[in-house]
Amino acid sequence: VQLQASGGGLVGAGGSLRLSCAASGRTFSSYALGWFRQAPGKEREFVAAISWTGGMTYYTNSVKGRFTISRDNAKNTVYLQMDSLKPEDTAVYYCAADPSRAWTRAIEYDYWGQGTEVTVSS
Repeated sequence: VQLQASGGGLVGAGGSLRLSCAASGRTFSSYALGWFRQAPGKEREFVAAISWTGGMTYYTNSVKGRFTISRDNAKNTVYLQMDSLKPEDTAVYYCAADPSRAWTRAIEYDYWGQGTEVTVSS
């Protein structure tokens, strides 16, 4: 599976962005997907994950109620809708895929896309 993330940019606090991650491969629908982020000088952290059916979603506490992960298996794409953005959301965002389950630890994911940069100004 090859992943291509897009949708990052510069937005003011309180604004919204939608990240997309397009995947190649015919087995996309059988993969769990996750979003992670890495701010300068910090470790990569879990943001959200979704099961292969889309029926289960997981979020880190700091984004609950503000971010929504979803997937469109017909388009081989996973999305991260980010609302009410805060300066502390500034980071490079990465999508990841795994054939087993929706993990919250980066080390568990087998496939990674390149990052897309999100900057939230105060």
